[in-house]
Amino acid sequence: MVEELLVAAAATGTAAVVYVASAARVIKQYEKGVVLRFGRLRKGVRGPGFTMVVPFVDRLQKVNMQIVTMPVPSQDGITRDNVTVRVDAVIYFRVVDAAAAIMRVEDYRFAVSQIAQTSLRSIIGKSDLDDLLSNREKLNQGLELMIDNPAVDWGVTIDRVEIKDVSLPETMKRSMARQAEADRERRARVINADAELQASKKLSEAARGMSETPAALQLRLLQTIVAVAAEKNSTLVLPFPVELLRFLERASQNQPQTAPDQAAPEQAAPPPEPEPRPEPAMEPEPPVEPGRPVELEAAPERPFTTERPALRVHDPHPDDPPLAHEPLLHEPSPPHRAARSDDAGTAGCI
Repeated sequence: MVEELLVAAAATGTAAVVYVASAARVIKQYEKGVVLRFGRLRKGVRGPGFTMVVPFVDRLQKVNMQIVTMPVPSQDGITRDNVTVRVDAVIYFRVVDAAAAIMRVEDYRFAVSQIAQTSLRSIIGKSDLDDLLSNREKLNQGLELMIDNPAVDWGVTIDRVEIKDVSLPETMKRSMARQAEADRERRARVINADAELQASKKLSEAARGMSETPAALQLRLLQTIVAVAAEKNSTLVLPFPVELLRFLERASQNQPQTAPDQAAPEQAAPPPEPEPRPEPAMEPEPPVEPGRPVELEAAPERPFTTERPALRVHDPHPDDPPLAHEPLLHEPSPPHRAARSDDAGTAGCI
């Protein structure tokens, strides 16, 4: 009798252990459990920790409540401006209602993936290429809204959607590169033209300032010579301007006179002025009697000569420009005409 009791107790203990082992469940912290009893949803969702279910009666399904990162496969599409592109994205979502995620949709992960692909194709067709490349934030918000609307009924919420990459055809890439290059060149030309305009204004102001003080032009010339000579690897050929000589001459004239104790250099005495020759006295002519013929004396003949007194030519001033040719200092004078016998009648008429 005792042996039978011991066997029954052992069998009961073994059955209890098997029952507990088959009924015991452990739910992790980031999970929630949904219990179905005979296919019906039990009220309440099991939280994390140790829980018990009825073996062969209850069925426990665990739902991950973490944020899921799901890549969206690349989708080919044509933009609104007729450009073929390939776009891929990534979506971040999580389950907020474990019972709805189990009861309302067969596989919420697959459902979210499919709705994300269709929404991405729709966004590509409604957008321009420039929007896909530069205005992605707005497209991300629109894509998130399109996916979140049907996912709310599945107990899923969309946290964030990001367009990851936009692939363009090679021909379009070359066209965009040429466009960018042309735009950069245009901006460079505009900047150069603006710089030339500003430089011309500054140069005109500098020219007006130098015109008021000619010495500034000479100083600027000397400064340019010093700057070029600093290279020490080039030969500078510079014409010597006449204005510089005049400037130096005026500077030497404006210097103060030498002290009286200093010996002044001997100056060449000026040539003596020729004495004026006395003019011969004019004898009064005798009165002419009426009816008496007038006798005219013939003028004495002068010897013909081509010599003329030498002209004194001053030395040329160093500031004067060189002459193209030497002027004629001695020009032949016209020959002197001797008096003729018929001049008497003409003189009498005079």
